[in-house]
Amino acid sequence: MDLKEKIDPNKLPLHIAIIMDGNGRWATSRGEMRVFGHQNGVESVRQTSTAAAELGVKYLTMYAFSTENWKRPKCEVDALMNLLVQTLNSELGTLMENNIRLRAIGDLTHLQESCYSQLIETMEKTSNNDRMDLILALNYSGRWEIAEAAHKIALEVAAGRLNPDTVDAEVFENYLETKQIPDPELLIRTSGENRISNFLLWQIAYSELYFSPKLWPDFRKDDLYEAILDYQNRERRFGMISEQIK
Repeated sequence: MDLKEKIDPNKLPLHIAIIMDGNGRWATSRGEMRVFGHQNGVESVRQTSTAAAELGVKYLTMYAFSTENWKRPKCEVDALMNLLVQTLNSELGTLMENNIRLRAIGDLTHLQESCYSQLIETMEKTSNNDRMDLILALNYSGRWEIAEAAHKIALEVAAGRLNPDTVDAEVFENYLETKQIPDPELLIRTSGENRISNFLLWQIAYSELYFSPKLWPDFRKDDLYEAILDYQNRERRFGMISEQIK
């Protein structure tokens, strides 16, 4: 029995989030420029997204570019933006074939113009697909998102449209980038780094964390299956005790 057949479809996470890490190290270990790793990471995105859709996962969020990534050398940032444009264009067929809708979260209007335009175009073309939502986190960070939500709420209160006494966790979530998207049950990070790097800080409060030693360009369908199997063997208690869950 292969790994895919071992997965219990009744215990599948509805939403999986992935921190795609290790592209640069993968390239450097091969004596190549860092962008070479990003280019090879596209195949991992393709395999992982199609595998997730085939299994029945409804939401897959991938951390593609953080607000902190602008600090990288300009040549690498420019290469990443160009690669994103090329990938959105070349992978449209894959998205349509697998009935995957593309969405994005983050401060999108501050992306380079060509990148933003291609992103919007691809999202529009896939907007009627309903098998799975592939959500790219672009120019995104968890702290930025929380601060933005607080700012929006403050403006609503100041304008008299929102009673501050009614602001609770449920109201707050409606001002997040991920409103109407369920929190991820499983967060995967590749490359052996054991940290969450400012990703979905509010949403992963009760997510199961899985750290893969694989560098992102080496991550394949079986690696996703292993992460899901590990998730399915865990007991999720949400503050309760085992006896209550059982």
